[in-house]
Amino acid sequence: MLKMQIIGNLGRDCVVNNVNGKSVINFTVAHTEKYRDSQGNNQEKTTWVDCAWWTDRTTISQYLTKGKQVYAEGTPEVRSFTRTDGTSGAALSLRVREVQLLGGRADGSAPVANGGYSSASGNASNPPVGGDDTVDDLPF
Repeated sequence: MLKMQIIGNLGRDCVVNNVNGKSVINFTVAHTEKYRDSQGNNQEKTTWVDCAWWTDRTTISQYLTKGKQVYAEGTPEVRSFTRTDGTSGAALSLRVREVQLLGGRADGSAPVANGGYSSASGNASNPPVGGDDTVDDLPF
């Protein structure tokens, strides 16, 4: 079994499609890695992943908007294609099994803590953030 996990920002708002009576949520996630090259210069490399989540739980689509940070997990797929100039190319895509909202910078507000929504559980979890409600389960 191949499994891929990605954390990144949505490149645009998601699109909900209906294919043969089933719903699919399509979105694109950008993951940027920062590194130093051999000359010591700071560099950035962005990898774009096209995601398809086949689910009946389309209510999450209103939260999958450009700039939001998400965690997505599923099976990777590579799609080959021919460009208009005749050269061949490849695109990385992910058949999503689970999505979790991590927050975002689109509206300038603070990230949402554990605003998760997974295909396995089917419901959002919003535990209390800070305050006296936090539980310390460390033995020391």
